[in-house]
Amino acid sequence: MKIGILGTRGIPNHHGGFEQFTEYFAVYAKEQGHDIYVYNSHLHPYKSNTYKGVNIIHAYDPESKIGTVGQFIYDFNCIRDSRKRNFDIILQLGYTSSSIWGWLLPSKPIIITNMDGLEWKRTKYSKNVRKFLLYAEKLAIKTSNYLISDSTGIQSYIKRKYNKNSEYIAYGASVFIPSEKACFSFEDLETNEYFLLIARMEPENNIEMILEGYLKSHSGYPFCVIGNIESTPFGNYLKKKFAKHKGIRFLGAIYDLETLDNLRFNSRLYFHGHSVGGTNPSLLEAMGSHSLIAAHHNDFNYAILEDDALYFKSADDVSELIKNENKKDRLDLIKRNSDKIKTKFSWEYINNSYLKFFNTCFDEKNK
Repeated sequence: MKIGILGTRGIPNHHGGFEQFTEYFAVYAKEQGHDIYVYNSHLHPYKSNTYKGVNIIHAYDPESKIGTVGQFIYDFNCIRDSRKRNFDIILQLGYTSSSIWGWLLPSKPIIITNMDGLEWKRTKYSKNVRKFLLYAEKLAIKTSNYLISDSTGIQSYIKRKYNKNSEYIAYGASVFIPSEKACFSFEDLETNEYFLLIARMEPENNIEMILEGYLKSHSGYPFCVIGNIESTPFGNYLKKKFAKHKGIRFLGAIYDLETLDNLRFNSRLYFHGHSVGGTNPSLLEAMGSHSLIAAHHNDFNYAILEDDALYFKSADDVSELIKNENKKDRLDLIKRNSDKIKTKFSWEYINNSYLKFFNTCFDEKNK
C-alpha cells in the first residue's frame, strides 16, 4: 500500500508522542514492503527527502512566525499536497488543526484518523477554544472513513456520543534494561530515595494536588518534577507557589530517553496525574522502566494499569501513599506492568496492529 501520514511535525522524532509513533511505525511499515510518506514541517531539523527508506515530504509551516494559527496553515499545506499523491491510505494523527480542512481531503484514499484524547476537556483552553475543539472532533469523525482510539475510554466515548465504531490500538513502549555496569548518578539523588513526576505543566495533570500531598506527608525524600516549567502560565504558577519548599525540585525539561528511564527506574514512587486523554506515552514508559506507579484514579489510567498500581484522588491520598509505600514491597505490581509492555504494548505489537487494521480497511474498500 501507498500510505501517507499527516498530523505530526515530522521524523525523526524531535517533539513528542505522535512523532515517536510515526518514526517507529513508518520504518516498520517500510520494512514490511509498503510505500510510506511522512509529512515534515519545513522547520524540522532533518532536511533529507528520505529517512531509513521512508519518504519525507517537507511542507511549509509558519508556526514560528505567527504562533498556533500556523499549525492550521501547515495542516492545510499537507492536505493540499496529499491530493496529488495517489495514496491508498491517509493516516491522520489527531484532528485539532486539520479537521477544518477535511473537505479538502482526496476522495480516493481511505482516511483513517487516530482521535487522540478528549482535547475539548483540557482546562488550559478558554471556553471558546474548547467549543471549537468539540466542533473539530465532530468534523474529524464526519470526514474519516475509519477511526482509531488509543484507549478503551476514548473508544467507548466515541461509540456513546457519535454511535461510531473505532479500532482500539494503544500507544507503544519498550522495556528498559538498565546496564549492570552503569552507576546511577543524577545531581545528588540516591536510588529509591526520591519521588518523581514527568508531565506537561497543565492543570488536568493534577501536579498541584500531588505536590500538596507531598508537603502534607512531611517526607524527608525530595520530590522531582520534570517538565518545561516555563512553557505555560500554570507552570510558572506552580514554580512560584512551591518555590520556598526545598524538597520540591523543578528539574526542567529532559528529553534524553535513557536519562528519563534511569530516573524512573531508580525512583521510590512515580506519580502519574494525567486525567484527560487516552493512553499516555509517559505512563507506558514508566511501566517499561520498572517504576512503582501511583496514578490518578480515572478510567483512562485504570484501563492500562488495572490493579497493578496505587491510586489517588486527593492530596490526602497522595500523602498517605508517600508515607506508607515502598517500591521494594510492591515488586509484583512492577513485574506485571513490565510484562504488559512486552506483550500488549510493545512497538512490534502496536505497529503490527496498525498494519493489520490498514489491510482490513483496504480489503473492505476493494470488495
